[in-house]
Amino acid sequence: MDLPVMPPVLPMLAKPAAAIPPGMRYEAKWDGFRAIVFRDGDEVEVGSRTGKPLTRYFPELVAALRANLPPRCVVDGEIVIVRGARLDFDALLERIHPADSRVRQLAAASPASFAAFDLLALGEVSLMEAPLTVRRDALQEALRPTAAPVFVTRSTDDAALAREWFERFEGAGLDGVVCKRPSLGYRPGERVMVKVKHERTADCVVAGYRWHKSGPVVGSLLLGLHDAAGRLQHVGVSASFPMRRRQELAAELEPLRMPSAAGHPWADWADEEAHAHARMPGAPSRWSQGKDLSWVPLRPERVCEVAYDHMQGDRFRHTARFRRWRPDREPQECTYAQLEEPVRYDLRDVLGG
Repeated sequence: MDLPVMPPVLPMLAKPAAAIPPGMRYEAKWDGFRAIVFRDGDEVEVGSRTGKPLTRYFPELVAALRANLPPRCVVDGEIVIVRGARLDFDALLERIHPADSRVRQLAAASPASFAAFDLLALGEVSLMEAPLTVRRDALQEALRPTAAPVFVTRSTDDAALAREWFERFEGAGLDGVVCKRPSLGYRPGERVMVKVKHERTADCVVAGYRWHKSGPVVGSLLLGLHDAAGRLQHVGVSASFPMRRRQELAAELEPLRMPSAAGHPWADWADEEAHAHARMPGAPSRWSQGKDLSWVPLRPERVCEVAYDHMQGDRFRHTARFRRWRPDREPQECTYAQLEEPVRYDLRDVLGG
């Protein structure tokens, strides 16, 4: 491979903001694996956010990129998997598997797509120093003949339309809007873009916690919601606390500590088969091999309010952010019914725009 921009290249990153700023170029924020694709003839390499290759995990996408991208180019984008009319991040996680046979089985069952949004090199020319407007026009022209599963993500300089996308596209599984300065060159590894993500709140039962790696202070709170049958399901964790607050939480929760998980709604957490029927902490996976999955059970009597961006199935997609205790709420009131469900939006309209 001999390109004007060679791997590895770290992607340009974004810092969070509470509102969509004016005077920018706007794109949908994809919920997938960030990837920079390098193509030189038949050679295709897919680099991850950390610079490590993803190529072997997406054989069907490598073939599609070879068929659709210009013969010599470097393209920044996102790998996604579409199920129905929504993105499915869990299906992406399943791809990072050591067995090639399993990867190819999953590739056939749920093939990936690539949403391109920036062009770093074309032919013999590096576009790294070119402003975004130039790179974007070149991307549109270079990828004009592409077909599924390779797409060019939609872009606009209309802030009102960006706000509309922010509301509408969530129903397709997208998690916000990315804002870029039109005059900006490509800055690998720098947080020079802006991301605006959805945030909602939910009242959750605090049913346990894990110790922090530094010692006997709270590392993360284990959160639960009751399903329609009244069973407490583990939906995620809240983990970002200053050290002093971690110490305070350990003291606050001490009266609720149980001597063991016996009698707890998640008493069967150590039974691998039990996880097939209920969401509990400590679910075994290839990501958890060798990790200490133990946790401290609490009587599920205390309620807290957390902020979350969106759901992935029946759990929080990312770590929830602790907001406050809710002594005015009963644990039984903490159900999935309180969660705001965005209007379903067909992802094909996002990709085909």
